[in-house]
Amino acid sequence: MNAAPADQIRLLDVQALDVRLSQLAHKRKSLPEHAEIESLNKDLTQLRDLHVAAQTEESDCAREQTKAEQDVDQVRQRAARDQQRLDSGAVTSPKDLENLQREIASLAKRQGDLEDVVLEVMERRESAQERFEELTGRVASVQGKIDDATARRDASFEELDGETATATKERGIVAGSVPDDLLKLYDKLRVKEGGVGAARLYQRRCEGCQLELNITELNEVRAAAPDSVVRCENCHRILVRTSESGL
Repeated sequence: MNAAPADQIRLLDVQALDVRLSQLAHKRKSLPEHAEIESLNKDLTQLRDLHVAAQTEESDCAREQTKAEQDVDQVRQRAARDQQRLDSGAVTSPKDLENLQREIASLAKRQGDLEDVVLEVMERRESAQERFEELTGRVASVQGKIDDATARRDASFEELDGETATATKERGIVAGSVPDDLLKLYDKLRVKEGGVGAARLYQRRCEGCQLELNITELNEVRAAAPDSVVRCENCHRILVRTSESGL
């Protein structure tokens, strides 16, 4: 393949822009905010699970407390009725009086036991409420950190996308001035050779594979016509000759 020396040198400009575009894409993909957001989201998921569990526990305790208080109220009402019967003098039978007094005493003990249950449930509910409030704050804090990291990531995206758009436009202009057949060969090699399809020959060294050409390879390059598209014998990339090639 033949191409004017100036076209081959412009290929190095295309290569430099492609490298720049690859760097921008890698930087966009490797922003530290990605890992930060991922880690925070994991924390947030765990906190939300704990938050829901605490809310559920508080709701369960609330229902349990209501039930226990209702039980206390029922016992208290029954004890009050029995006490009223006792005080009214309507019960005159000694045996009935004894049974009524025994029931009042039993109800008093039952009421005391139930009131202890209410206190125990209230303590558990208070603890669950405190836990819920604590987790509410922690969820809000982590969400705030996620929002901050997301804003920083998006700002970096905007900056990098702007640079990418500029480099892409410039790449299109420069590549448009390179002959189609030369550009097609370059693009094919770039895909095959890890993003580098053309390299400068600098001081007898290929900047693509960083290997110095041996004397035989140098003589072949020296003998090639200026418009001949030469390839590196080691990495097979297009080898672009300049005044600094050391030939």
